[in-house]
Amino acid sequence: MSDVLLADGDAPAQHAGALLLGNGVRDEHSALLVLESARATGACAVVLRAPFAEAIADTATQRDVTVLELQPMVSWTHFVWLVRSILDQSAGSSDAIAHHPVDYGELFEFADAAAAIVSAPVTIEDAFSRVLAYSALQDTADPVRISTIVGRRVPEPVVRHFRSRGVFRKLMAATEPFRVAAGDDVLERLVVPVRAGREFLGSVWVVDPGVLSDDQLAELVRTASVIALHLLRLRAVFGAARRVTIERLRSVLITGDETADRLPAGPWRVVALGNASTDTDFRLELWELTLRRLGWSQPLLTDVDGVPVTLASAVGRLPGSWLWLCEAAASLADQMDALLAAGRQASTAADLPRSRADALDVLALARAGSVRTPVTSDDVWHELVIARAVASMSGASPGPIDALRAHDVDHSSDYVGTLREILAYPAEPTRAAARLGIHPNTLRNRRAAIVALLDVDLDDPRIRLALALAVESLSA
Repeated sequence: MSDVLLADGDAPAQHAGALLLGNGVRDEHSALLVLESARATGACAVVLRAPFAEAIADTATQRDVTVLELQPMVSWTHFVWLVRSILDQSAGSSDAIAHHPVDYGELFEFADAAAAIVSAPVTIEDAFSRVLAYSALQDTADPVRISTIVGRRVPEPVVRHFRSRGVFRKLMAATEPFRVAAGDDVLERLVVPVRAGREFLGSVWVVDPGVLSDDQLAELVRTASVIALHLLRLRAVFGAARRVTIERLRSVLITGDETADRLPAGPWRVVALGNASTDTDFRLELWELTLRRLGWSQPLLTDVDGVPVTLASAVGRLPGSWLWLCEAAASLADQMDALLAAGRQASTAADLPRSRADALDVLALARAGSVRTPVTSDDVWHELVIARAVASMSGASPGPIDALRAHDVDHSSDYVGTLREILAYPAEPTRAAARLGIHPNTLRNRRAAIVALLDVDLDDPRIRLALALAVESLSA
C-alpha cells in the first residue's frame, strides 16, 4: 500500500498502489466509477461504506478489484486516522530488525484522563492481562496494584483469583462496566471492557472508585472507546513492524548480510523451534506468545523453510540466551512438546547461515528420534556429519549393498543387519554377535558369506566407511 487517498465518486483519485476510501460515494454509479478507476490505476483496494449493492460486488470480482466494507458504526475520520498512522509508522519501522515502533505514551495519558474522571487509580490492560499503562494517581492502592505495575502484568495468583470468580469470563462477554468485589489484599475494582465492535481488545481497571454518577460512568465508557481505537492502531503497527522483523531476520539468516543493523550483541546461536503444530504462522505466534510470557520481551523470531527459528545469545543466562531457552523448554514440558535445536556459535552475521543450517538439520534429527533436545550441533556433530553424508547420497546407487539387500529378500536372511554390527564393532566380534543374538561362530560364517557375496575387503577402512554410509542410507 503506497498511500491512503479519499476518492470522490465524480472524480476518483488517481494513484497506483493507493488505498481508495470511498467516502464521497453516494450511489451505485459513483461506486462503479471508483472501481473502474481503481482497476485502471492499480489501486490496492477500495473501501466502501456497508452495505452496498450486489452489483458492486459482482463488478469488483469481474474487474479483480479488492473491496473492503466499512461498517456503519465506524466513522471515516477514525478509519483514515487509523490507516494513515499505520502506514506512516510501519514505513518508519523498516530501518531496524529488532525494533518495534510502538509508543505507549498516549495510553498513559488516557489512564490519567480516566483516573481524573473517577478520582481513583487506573490501569489499562491488553487481552492477555498485560499492563500497557497506568495512571499517576496513587492515592488508593493495594498490594495487587503495586505488584501489577512493577511487573507490568497481573500477577499469576491474582489472575487465578479473578478467574476462579468468573471475572475474565464475564469480561470477555461484557459490553458495560461491572464491579469486582474486594478480597484478600484486593480492593474493589470497576472493570470497563475495551472493545472494537465485537472484538475484545483489553480492559480498564479502576481501583476502589466508590460511588460513581451516571455521567462519570458514561465518560469512562467514552474514554474506553478512544482507548480501543488506540489499541487497534498499536496492534496494527506492531503487526506491520513484526512482519518487517520476520522478513529482515530471515534474510540475515540466509544471506549473512553483514550490513544488517539492530542485531543484539553477539555471539549468537540460531535455534530451530519445533512443536506439534503444522501451521507455520500459528507456530510463530505460539512461540512468540510463549517466550514473551516466560520473560523475553522482544524475541527475535522468523521462519526458514517453514520452520520457526530464533536468534539467541550464545552466552549468559538472561532471557533470550541459549541457556535460558533450555530452562524455558524444561518449564514447558507439561504444556507443549517443545524441541529446541541450536546451531554452531556465530560471532559475526556472516556466520549465521551456517548456524541456521546446523539448527535445521539437528531439528530434523530430533524429529526422527536420533537425538534428544534441547541440544546444540556441537553436542551431536557426529550424528550431523553422518546425516549430511547420507543425505548427499539420496538417489545414488548404494553400490554392492543392493546385492546384500536382494539376498535378504530372497532368502529371508539378515545380512544387512549383520553387516551393520560388523562395521560398528570391527574388532569386537563377540559384542557384535551379542547384539545380533547369535553365536560368534555364526557371525564369522555370515561375515565370510557377506565378503564373498559383495567381493569387498572389510579390512580396508575406506571400504568400511563407504559401506557404513550405504547401510545407513537404507534406513534414512
